[in-house]
Amino acid sequence: MIPHLLRCFCATAFLLAAPDAQANCRQALALGLDVSGSVDSAEYHMQLNGLAAALENQSVMNALFQPGAAPVHLAVYEWSGPGHQNLIVPWVPITSHMALTDLTTTLRHHTRPKMDVSTGLGPAMLFGAELLHFQPNCWRWTLDMSGDGIANTGPLPRDLSLPDHITLNALVIGPGQTRPHGEPLEETTALVAYFEARVIRGADAFVEVANGFEDYEAAMTRKLLRELEGLSLVQAHD
Repeated sequence: MIPHLLRCFCATAFLLAAPDAQANCRQALALGLDVSGSVDSAEYHMQLNGLAAALENQSVMNALFQPGAAPVHLAVYEWSGPGHQNLIVPWVPITSHMALTDLTTTLRHHTRPKMDVSTGLGPAMLFGAELLHFQPNCWRWTLDMSGDGIANTGPLPRDLSLPDHITLNALVIGPGQTRPHGEPLEETTALVAYFEARVIRGADAFVEVANGFEDYEAAMTRKLLRELEGLSLVQAHD
């Protein structure tokens, strides 16, 4: 079960709503990876290795390591059915290249645990939101949900209310095929529409699309750059 999340949120969300000029982290970024039954062994490792490679992309590292800026805090977890969320990387401040290397090494060497095969997207969102609850001293709180299908067990995303200060972005993983002229398949279009309508939250929230698990690294790189560079622009303006 998800531990008393909503009661915690109601009592404390207002304390986290405004950016703090003295915050010791620029952004708390929690990344949730779909490991439900639709994800086979090869696809599982494409996610982990793709995330590791995206974090090591030079442009992403430039965004992470801004001179004089407070660090970004990262956490990574995997999810499937209700009650099946596994924390792969607990919160770590990315204060050095060594810290980043330790994180990506953990991702590449992680072994898939036995988990439920259903797609509990709602409980996974609550789990990620609770993770962010334990990072109060940040400028921004972002939850990233990767997934290749809609929720098929509850609570469902449409029934959830998350704290207003959290931005929830999504990385939709399509079937890896396109129509003759490169247009996405109907399955991909429908999945994107589902995540846009039911999952993402926040004024700046967006959906990034991977054309199959083979495209996961490139899509994750685009998403991280959009999130991290967007935060940089806000701070530069301030």
